[in-house]
Amino acid sequence: MKSDGSKPQYRMLYEILRRHISESVYREGDLLPSENELCRLYGMTRPTVRQSLACLANDGYIRKHQGKGSIVTQPARDIGILSVSGTTSAVGNRNLKTGIIVKPVLKQWPADFMFPLSELEKESGCIYFERLRLLDEVPIFYDISFIANINLPRITARQFENKSLFSILREHYNIEIKGGEQRIRAISPSSKISKFLKLEKGQPVLHLERKIETSVNGFFIYSSIFCNTRKYSIFGRF
Repeated sequence: MKSDGSKPQYRMLYEILRRHISESVYREGDLLPSENELCRLYGMTRPTVRQSLACLANDGYIRKHQGKGSIVTQPARDIGILSVSGTTSAVGNRNLKTGIIVKPVLKQWPADFMFPLSELEKESGCIYFERLRLLDEVPIFYDISFIANINLPRITARQFENKSLFSILREHYNIEIKGGEQRIRAISPSSKISKFLKLEKGQPVLHLERKIETSVNGFFIYSSIFCNTRKYSIFGRF
């Protein structure tokens, strides 16, 4: 496998194997092909293959077993909103849908924004959009996203419905998610949030304010997420 120049070989193999795990080509408890088999199959060196497997293990997709190889693991039946791999990857092949409430649009940052912004971020404006995420037809996240408008050509024209934001950034802009910080608290929802998440009267909602670090220095993704945890809890590595 030859790199297209936009990302290293180990990352290309990582994404292939992660996708195969997420799409249940390999299921929990299955063994991935051996390092030698992956080297032959993809034409990569052993150090490159080992780096890919190390990234998969670090992100919780596999565990290394001495004498056996790489064993596929799956997260508990919760929602991976805290995972750097993103909700779509964490949920896998379960029935996750993403509806667009407000399409991506370029605008100024809110005056009372939840995190301090750099001068470059302020000058560039932000890409703003709102999404509703449903799992098995149950609305679970109402997600308001803010992305600094820094070298993201045509991003407002891309298809976000039933798509992963992290995947779009990775595949089209070579931007990887590295981690971040967040504030979490339970609040009384507004009537708008209650309507979107179909909350019962008096039911609180979990509110996450997030600043997500990326592989591009000074480039962050911000989100304000309202979570309906009545049926599903949330988990993840961060």
